This record gives sequence, C-alpha cells and structure tokens, in this order.
Amino acid sequence: MSQAETGKQFFGHPRGLATLFFTEMWERFSYYGMRALLILFMIDSARGGFGMTEGEAGAIYGLYTFGVYALALPGGWIADRLIGQRQAVLWGGVIIALGHYVLAIPSEVSFYGGLILVAIGTGLLKPNVSAIVGDLYADKGPKRDAGFSIFYMGINIGAFLGPWLCSLLGEKVNWHLGFAVAGVGMTFAVIQYVLGKRHLEGCGELREEFQKPEALTQAKSNFVKGLLGVVGLIVLMVVLNKMGITSITVQSFAEVSSYVVVILAVFYFAWVIFFVCRDAGEKKRVALIALLFAGAACFWSGFEQAGSTMNLFAKNNTDLEIFGWEMPAGWLQNVNPFLIIVLAPVIGMVWVWLGDRNPSLGVKFGFGLVLLGVGFLVMAWGSQYIQDGKVSPMWLVTTYFFHTVGELTLSPVGLSSVTKLSPSRLVGQMMGTWFMGAALGNLIAGLMTGRLETMSEGDLFMNVAIFAGVSGAVFLALAIPTRKLAGGIK
Repeated sequence: MSQAETGKQFFGHPRGLATLFFTEMWERFSYYGMRALLILFMIDSARGGFGMTEGEAGAIYGLYTFGVYALALPGGWIADRLIGQRQAVLWGGVIIALGHYVLAIPSEVSFYGGLILVAIGTGLLKPNVSAIVGDLYADKGPKRDAGFSIFYMGINIGAFLGPWLCSLLGEKVNWHLGFAVAGVGMTFAVIQYVLGKRHLEGCGELREEFQKPEALTQAKSNFVKGLLGVVGLIVLMVVLNKMGITSITVQSFAEVSSYVVVILAVFYFAWVIFFVCRDAGEKKRVALIALLFAGAACFWSGFEQAGSTMNLFAKNNTDLEIFGWEMPAGWLQNVNPFLIIVLAPVIGMVWVWLGDRNPSLGVKFGFGLVLLGVGFLVMAWGSQYIQDGKVSPMWLVTTYFFHTVGELTLSPVGLSSVTKLSPSRLVGQMMGTWFMGAALGNLIAGLMTGRLETMSEGDLFMNVAIFAGVSGAVFLALAIPTRKLAGGIK
C-alpha cells in the first residue's frame, strides 16, 4: 500500500482524494460557469458585450476550448520533467483564478488575456490532478477504479453548479460579475488544495530520475527553446498581418489550425506505426488508436456545440419563462452534468451485467455517434417550429439526454481503451492523442457556429445529424475489423 492509503481516510479511500475531489470540483465550477457565458457575452451588443458576429464569436470559442485541451500536452510534460504534478496543479489553479479575474475587467485586452491565462492554467492542472489520483493507490485494482469514480463525481458536481450561479449573475446582472464569480470558485479550489496538500503524502512529486541536475538543466533548456519558438511564431504572424503581407482573421486562423492538427495527427500516427512500433501487434493497436482519435474528434465536434450553437439556440429561440420570470439561457448547460450524475451508475451497471456479452469497442463507438446524431435530429425537428415563436426547452433537454447517453457509451470506453491498447512505453503519448482528438472536436464545434450566418438552425443541425449518423455507421461496420486490430485486448 502507498503512504497515502495508510494515512487518514475519506470514505474508505486516502484522505488526499478529498483534496483532489474538491480541487477538481471547484475548477470545473469555474470552467463550465464561464463557458456558459462566453459566446453569449461575445455576441451581446446591448449590455456591454462585444457585439461580434456569430462566426467570429464561434471561432474564438473554438480556439479557446481547443487550447484548453491541447495545452494538456505541454502541461503534462512540464509536470513530468520540471516541477512535478503537485506544483503543476497549484500553479495551474493560481493561473486559472487570475485569468477569471482578468476576464472580469471590462476591456478587450483583458478579455483575450484572461482566456489565454485560463487555457494555460487548465493545461497545467487538468492532466496532473488526475495523475495524482492514480498515485494515491499502489494497486491498479478495483479500489483505484472506485477512487476515480468518486473523483469524476466531483467533476460533474462542479460542472452542474457552475452555470447556475455564473449564468444568473452574468446574464441578469453583469457579464463581468459572472466571470468574477468563476474566479472566486477557482480561488476556493486553490485555498483548499493548499490546506489539504499535506494529505497527498508525497504523491505527485517530481520523479527522482528527473531531479538530477543534468536532467533538470536539459528540461529547462528544452522548455525555454519551445517557449521562444511559440512566442516567435506569434510575433511573426502579428507583424506580417500588420504589414499587410498576410490577412489573417480569427476565423481563418481557426480553420487553418483545424487542418494543421489533422495533418500533424496523420504524420504522427504514420511515424509511430512505421518507425516506433516493434511488431505487427503494436502496429495494429496503434492503428486502432488512430481510428479512436478520429471517432473522438467526430463526436466532440457535435457534442461540444452545447456551449456554442445550442447555447445560442437556448438564448434566441427557446422559451425560458418560468412563472413570469425568464431564466438564464446558461441554466440549460446544467442538463448534461445532471444526467451524467444520474445515468453514469446505470450505464456502468449495464456493462457489468452484460459481462462477456459486452458490445465490442467499435459497436460502442458507433452507438455513441449514432446517439449524437439522434440528438441533432431532435434539434432539427424542433427548429421547424421557430417560425411559430420560441420553442419549449424540452427540445434541448431531450437532445442533451441522447448526447449524454452517447457520451457515456463512447468517452469512458475510449479513454480506457487507449490505456489498454498503447505500448507501455507510449502510454503518455497515446493519451495525448486522445486529448488532441477532443481539442480538435472543440475547435470544429466553435467553427460550426459560423455556419449560422449562411444557413438556418434546422439545416445546420440536420447536417450535423447526418455526419454523426454516417460516422456511427462506419464504426458499426468496422466492429469486426476493430476487434481484430485490438489483438485480443477487450
């Protein structure tokens, strides 16, 4: 047993789990609370918003959510090689809180600066807090799985609570007050993490092999080179744009970024398969992970429209009146985390009950994508009644139900499968590709908002439904080949 397991207990688990539980709960409170306001603030022109077009606001939203997931890769590297996971979580939390407070300052510079800070801080905190949860347990058995289940409950409690308060204050009082409340939530996360850090009992410290002076010197050198490279590229783009040599808009930059990620992913997987894998079995499993990357990107490109196109639908086309009072549109963002809390144990029990009769990986991915498509069919159907006035919120609630069941069918299964399929020496990199799939999906979800400038809501939702349905059908058709690629790993 680890030191953490022999110390104080939290419902039969290491006391440090409580520290991480509440850290993640408040972090998700701040993230989803602010996200519920983000695109509504950008398009608002009556109450101090920026009055942006839907396309520009969607591109910024997509780039921000893309950055949150994409920066998990360097965030994990910094923790592994430079400061350790415990310090990464602490500094990540401080930077996130600072970012939300900067967002609360009413200016364009503070808005973009705040988004950048929140994305950087989340990249530091998000992957490393989960890693520390794993370090609390010496054994990778059922107790460790149960610990992660408790931890993920904290994620969804925070995601459920954040939009209630942030949307109420942001939409009804002042946008920047809503951003500030998100910062207060993150401040709570940092305070309780500092107070409870002693219960982690040494978990999440920098590994001894990376504490050696030569290792630290090399890591610092690589970090500085990478940072200077990124800053130099940004400066070059700004200068070329100012000189008129290039004409880069937010939307065009977001679109180019999506293509770059796809191209890099193709080259990366090809390189690993042909030059890194040691035998045919590893090549097949990495090829399957590449397929999961594509499936994840397809799924999240639709699912994450909850904060963009569907949030706008809630604001503009949904009857939000309750007993003569109009509730904030962001409150409908609570439906997904609430349904996860309710349905996750049910779906889990179904998988246990099925036992050896469990559907294969391809079937589960296929069902997840098909359910995503069914949800958008509901939205396309509901959009037909907009001409008669605002529609019932039950259209969105029903859509979120299908999307949530699809998420529970696909997301945990994909996450678990990547860890099982990856060659042991490549687990970290392969997990990074999973998060990059989510990042790409978030970027595309933001870009889809711009389509509302040239097509109706019903046409957009129908197109997404068809895309998701076809993608799901492809995975269902590939169920047997994917089982063969897995090479006996279930």
